[in-house]
Amino acid sequence: MARNGVQYEDVQRAIESLIQRGDAPSVQRIREVLGTGSFTTISDHLREWRSRRDENRDTPLPQAVPERLHEALAGLWQQAQEEATSALSFYRQQSDEQVEEAQEQTRQAQRRVEDTEQRLEALGERLDSTAARLEEKTSALARLESEAAQLRNQLEERDARLAMRDKQISALSEERDRTEREHHQALESRDQAHKRRLAQEESRHESAENRLMQLLDGARNEKQDLEKQSRRRQEQFDERIEKMTAQIEEQRRLLQEEERKVRDLGQQSRHHEKALQESRAREEQHSRTLGEREQELTRLRTEVRVLQERLSKAPMPPFVY
Repeated sequence: MARNGVQYEDVQRAIESLIQRGDAPSVQRIREVLGTGSFTTISDHLREWRSRRDENRDTPLPQAVPERLHEALAGLWQQAQEEATSALSFYRQQSDEQVEEAQEQTRQAQRRVEDTEQRLEALGERLDSTAARLEEKTSALARLESEAAQLRNQLEERDARLAMRDKQISALSEERDRTEREHHQALESRDQAHKRRLAQEESRHESAENRLMQLLDGARNEKQDLEKQSRRRQEQFDERIEKMTAQIEEQRRLLQEEERKVRDLGQQSRHHEKALQESRAREEQHSRTLGEREQELTRLRTEVRVLQERLSKAPMPPFVY
């Protein structure tokens, strides 16, 4: 049923006006002549007008006119009907082609939108997976950095202990040198004292030679005792130094083992850092790929929007039944 508003008579007058101008009647042109009305209402009235025209097409002309005029009018009427039918067929074919082309463009646009949505969904899933892997790598990096900091603290403590032991070794070496100097000074002092005493005794009377010899023997014995004591002290110092040297060597060996462990841990840390850098590079590549695909998606959406606008602005063909 036709809607209220544009009446059949209005559509009929518009059709007659178009025919007088030599234009084939269509929904768009009728609406342009009327300046109002919905496409559905105008299409219903146009279909009714065509139905009435088809019903009246074979109606004979009135017989009241003369026969010669009747024949001329009949010929003109037949020619007008043929021309109208030919024009109508042409416009129907053109309208059908336009409708088919618009429908094909709509189907292509719909397929591109569906493909784009599927690609966007796949990209979203890959982005979520990439973000999860990045979070795992970040946690691993933080754990490795914490372990590296602990190892650096341990290494600093070992260095401090080694420096303290070096100071102890230096102090013992200085003490040994000082002891040796004191021992040599004591020996020299005693030798000088003995020499002075010997010179004094020689200057005395020859009768005191025996006593001097006794004193000299006693001094020699005393010197030998001092030398023995000095050798014993020297041996004790040497033993202490050997023990300290052995302890230092043991500490150095332990320190070298610790340093080797630290180097191994450092290599592991560098390996993990390198793996993390590679992971970050892959993440950046994924991010760039995602950006390019988002740009492509934006471009496709723009094309779909342009097609929709073009489709909405395109003139609607008449509905031919």
